[in-house]
Amino acid sequence: MKTPTPPVSPADPVRDYLGAVEREAAALPADRRQELLADLAEHIDVTRAERPHTAPGEILAELGDPRTIAATALAEAGSGGVGASVPGGAVPPVRRGKVHPLVPLLMLTLPYLVTTFLSDVPGLALCSGAIRIAGGVLLCTSVHWTPVRKVVGVVLTLVAPTVAGIVWRETTVAPAGDTPALVANLVVLAVVAGTSAWLWRTRRA
Repeated sequence: MKTPTPPVSPADPVRDYLGAVEREAAALPADRRQELLADLAEHIDVTRAERPHTAPGEILAELGDPRTIAATALAEAGSGGVGASVPGGAVPPVRRGKVHPLVPLLMLTLPYLVTTFLSDVPGLALCSGAIRIAGGVLLCTSVHWTPVRKVVGVVLTLVAPTVAGIVWRETTVAPAGDTPALVANLVVLAVVAGTSAWLWRTRRA
């Protein structure tokens, strides 16, 4: 009786690409090599999320030849002229967050905290809203979170509090009085702060 042939695992071009970079960059210190691989993987993930219909092979081709990337990293690390015999070519810079991940989280949380306790200051609500919108934009354009976490973060820290505030002010659903308003603001503030803390814990290094 013929022994059945085990199924062959489908090829993973991204894994093969990163494996090739790791082999070519074997002369790098282990920590620098892992940093390089993490940066490349992050760039690939972000690009695939932004351009879901682009084939993985096209994204990898844009990054460049693994030997070129490894040679550039070796040259930057001062490992000698190893890259001299490697085909030349500009290596696209790996995307890094230009803004510290704490910045958008603070911009989304602190203004709401201030307006909760200083709601009577003229113009403060408008300034707070502008800062929080800017924080939402920075969160959406950051490379420190996946697209799903960005959506969840924006909804819970910006969209939901804004909608809740409009409903509270413009309808008769909310109970009258300063105390219910303060309690509601504190609940929303807890949600915003909790979401920001979650985003901080789940950020990419």
